[in-house]
Amino acid sequence: MSDERAERIADFIGPLRVRPGSKVHLARDFDPRYKADMKKRDGAELLQSGVSLLAEYQERLAAQDTYGVVLCLQALDAGGKDGTIRHVMSGVNPQGVRVSSFKVPSSEELDHDYLWRYAQRLPSRGEIAIFNRSHYEEVLVVRVHPEILLRQKLPEHGLGEGIWEQRYREINRWERYLTDNGFKVVKIFLNLSKEEQRTRFLKRIDLPEKNWKFSAADVRERRRWDDYQHAFSEMLSATSTRWAPWYVVPADRKWFARICAAAVLAHTLMEIDPQYPEMAQEARKDLLVTKRSLEREAPAGAPADPYTAEHPSAARHHGHGKKRGKKRG
Repeated sequence: MSDERAERIADFIGPLRVRPGSKVHLARDFDPRYKADMKKRDGAELLQSGVSLLAEYQERLAAQDTYGVVLCLQALDAGGKDGTIRHVMSGVNPQGVRVSSFKVPSSEELDHDYLWRYAQRLPSRGEIAIFNRSHYEEVLVVRVHPEILLRQKLPEHGLGEGIWEQRYREINRWERYLTDNGFKVVKIFLNLSKEEQRTRFLKRIDLPEKNWKFSAADVRERRRWDDYQHAFSEMLSATSTRWAPWYVVPADRKWFARICAAAVLAHTLMEIDPQYPEMAQEARKDLLVTKRSLEREAPAGAPADPYTAEHPSAARHHGHGKKRGKKRG
């Protein structure tokens, strides 16, 4: 991938990145309807380019087997998390991607520390793990509903006034630990306006095929809109770090949000720049011996190696120019 292409992607997502150490106020700093002067008719082609780029880099990530990626997706209800995952990851190998959704914790999960259940779903090297909601629920919904803390069985000294600042520090250290061990953490907040959320809720009610996605609990949470905006602003301010930055993606236009999410993930993979492993000299010799054996099995009149027959440069790369099988008769 050219440096120019990488620079264009970096410039595109630059306005979305939360600068480490900055004080964020969502309503002031990020517009949910921002679209970078882009037109929707250009969106499909751009998204497809991003998906193709992700597929290439994901294959290299799996082949290298050194790094893993954790993609955290956060949003309010109807923010578009599921659709973002479905469209952005449409072209990648599903064997290399794991999606985890975190809902109300089970009794077993409550018997562990608050990061335990998220640690269970971390990727292996070579994998991308997507957290549909993530460990940041522990400083968002739990902060807006502090009664949830009582169910987490915390000792008394763990319920003090500074609990949110403490959790920010713990999460930052955990993400630094993951990064130091080869697991890149990238975080996307889908920033939805209150009016767009209202519109999407109504659509879920109006269309029978979308009724299943609607819950009265979503409307109850909507009443805490200002509390959530404050919690998101505090979280973004405290946990966007050099090693695990936050990107605030404008989510009112789904097509643009998906392009942005693809660009952020592509940028992360390009920073890692995974490479296909090179074979040792001895293993390479064994491979060529096997290749010649398979070529000798070619039927009469057929190319010894159909691939190199169509791609002569591949034959030159192997130092082996034979194209056709030996005629029998």
